[in-house]
Amino acid sequence: MRPKPIGPVPEDTARVARAAFPKGTTYVQMRDVLGAIYDDEDFSELFEVRGRPAIAPWRLALVTLMQFSEGLSDRQTAEAVRARIDWKYALSLRLSDPGFHFSVLSEFRSRLLEGGKQRGYFWRSSLRGVRSAVTSRCAPERAPIRRMYGALCVF
Repeated sequence: MRPKPIGPVPEDTARVARAAFPKGTTYVQMRDVLGAIYDDEDFSELFEVRGRPAIAPWRLALVTLMQFSEGLSDRQTAEAVRARIDWKYALSLRLSDPGFHFSVLSEFRSRLLEGGKQRGYFWRSSLRGVRSAVTSRCAPERAPIRRMYGALCVF
């Protein structure tokens, strides 16, 4: 795997998300406050250097966190990636991005389990400042981020 830098939210996705959700959603706020949380380098030892380009591991990790926080099945999660503007925003996807097959999620979780890395990867995000972003200024707009942090802690 060749880690790639995480780009900004595509302009069209940001424009539509802001128009559709002027006050934001949990995932829009999460992306604005915390950034992408993970990066590809966190997962480099679990993916081959050669082979076809894969879905960015940081995206799959974030999708897994979002899936868990909403209690969705893999099929429902893949549909949310395909259809929900706020998910596309959090994942830095173009509005036209077709998403991925639901089986990709179980394959990703299997890699984490086989590598014994599941807890370490999900906890790493707290080391990157999630805790400070969540606990600083107990403003009402931070409540959705606290819920996401709660989901992270259960991992």
